[in-house]
Amino acid sequence: MTEQDILAHIKNLVDREHDLRSRATAGAVDPVTERQQLAELEVMLDQAWDLLRQRRARIDAGNTPDDAQENPARQVEGYLQ
Repeated sequence: MTEQDILAHIKNLVDREHDLRSRATAGAVDPVTERQQLAELEVMLDQAWDLLRQRRARIDAGNTPDDAQENPARQVEGYLQ
């Protein structure tokens, strides 16, 4: 997966998030479903951003970015801000 692929994936996830929020505002999605789907999208976004940061860090360190791998949701969500 290239940096452009990851950025496209992030854009797709953000678009899905906006669509979900619009549908929820219009009453097409119940609040429980909205919260569940938003939580899933947020985790996927965090994983994608983490992968992108890993790739960029590997490049900065003179390593190949292709060795970066997506970390599990549990790990990514456990990072301290």
